[in-house]
Amino acid sequence: MDALSLPGGIVAGHSMGGTIAQRFALDYPGRTIGLVLIGAFADPRGNQSVVELWDSAVSTLTDPVDPRFVLDFQQSTLARPIAPAFLDIVVQESLKVPARVWRAALEALLESNVSPELSAIKAPTLIVWGEQDTIASRSDQEVLTEAIAGAQLRIYRGAGHAVHWEEPERFACDVASFVESLGTAKVAGRDKGS
Repeated sequence: MDALSLPGGIVAGHSMGGTIAQRFALDYPGRTIGLVLIGAFADPRGNQSVVELWDSAVSTLTDPVDPRFVLDFQQSTLARPIAPAFLDIVVQESLKVPARVWRAALEALLESNVSPELSAIKAPTLIVWGEQDTIASRSDQEVLTEAIAGAQLRIYRGAGHAVHWEEPERFACDVASFVESLGTAKVAGRDKGS
């Protein structure tokens, strides 16, 4: 935002990125015009799926990262199949991440907890969750919805953790509608008072 001289923007995050987006909204409320959380956690420290991923694979991950691990990890986020070509791109991109980054990122997630501060988030918030998500729980979504004033929860029936991959058109429409509801002047940065 600084590099592009943007006063603010819509901040979106999926999974771990949802925790980062929450932190951004707390640290930079004047720059967070809106918040979109996709398969987000209320408190990742107690999330059994994240802890199991750390214990079973990531804590001892070494280079070169095993392509089977990456494929299994990416597939574990899905409740429905996605285009094989897209999944291959995701796996290939994920294989570019060194083991030390996988470890550092997941370790930092396990140490994160913004849940005591959630009520301080004042940005309009859209929460998107797939009802078959085995990583971020329904109770996480309820905590987020209750703690963030005015938050809207959209549940995608039959979708998993990577709901934006499984239903990209619906997801894009929901995000576009959310952004439109915020007002074009504010989103475009013409509302300098925010």
